[in-house]
Amino acid sequence: MILGFLSCKRKEKTTQVKETRTSGILKILVDESVSPIVQEQIDIFSLDYPDAKFQITVKPEEKIIPAFLNDSVRVIVMPRLLTKAEEKYYTQRGIRINATRFAVDGIALITNRDNIDSTITVKEVIDILQGKTSAKKLVFDNTYSSTFQYFKQLANISQFPAQGVYSKNSSAEVIKFIAEDKNFIGILGVDWVSDRNTKYAKYLSKIKTLGVKNLKGKPGDDQFYKPTQDNLINGIYPFLRNVNIIDCEGRDGLGTGFATWLRSQRGQLIVLKSGLGPHKLMPREINLTKGK
Repeated sequence: MILGFLSCKRKEKTTQVKETRTSGILKILVDESVSPIVQEQIDIFSLDYPDAKFQITVKPEEKIIPAFLNDSVRVIVMPRLLTKAEEKYYTQRGIRINATRFAVDGIALITNRDNIDSTITVKEVIDILQGKTSAKKLVFDNTYSSTFQYFKQLANISQFPAQGVYSKNSSAEVIKFIAEDKNFIGILGVDWVSDRNTKYAKYLSKIKTLGVKNLKGKPGDDQFYKPTQDNLINGIYPFLRNVNIIDCEGRDGLGTGFATWLRSQRGQLIVLKSGLGPHKLMPREINLTKGK
């Protein structure tokens, strides 16, 4: 019995996958608003490297940051960089922070197809957030989300007004809500309203994306722009943000390999196909042959 037990233990050890840039187990935190593109990347990476396993936690930004700062998980994907205060947690222990941008994201404003409005200005949005008007009503994906924090900073406020601004529990809930109610404007990551999001196709067919005009003197102040891929790449859509993977593992392992792969030609092609803006446009090779 003892020999059998020891034999099983030896087999368990031999089946453990060594951690390298393309193998091992990676715990990763993902902001919910950018989770579709991250899941796509993980799916393809896992096909390319079957020995790479991911343990993913998808939650709003303010829900995953504590786990990242208390050393539970050391790799995070979100549409912003760490603040100086957040960086201090790792730097004071001599742990290097590797932050890598791999995509340009946009925050989409959506409404029901039956709503007569098809455009909105950044000034209108700020006025609603500051409580100066409640002519239009906004609904966010979550009060803890990165989109929520983005607009609080934009409007330079610490909290939203009592009227005119509401929230749901997720991006999926916002999509369903807007599809059923024409009196609201939904706010969520643009990747959630992509044609590739077949899971919510029946709801997406009932909504439309608003064109947005920026404040005077800012890029995109000349007309109303939608969060199309070209407008994200050219930087003229008003509500832009970078999607970053931040690795504080302190070693050259799967986290480093995945971050490098995200910016590789294959990873960037996935970003391009998703409709987001790639970190870097990859050159296209065209073979020309002479006709006979």
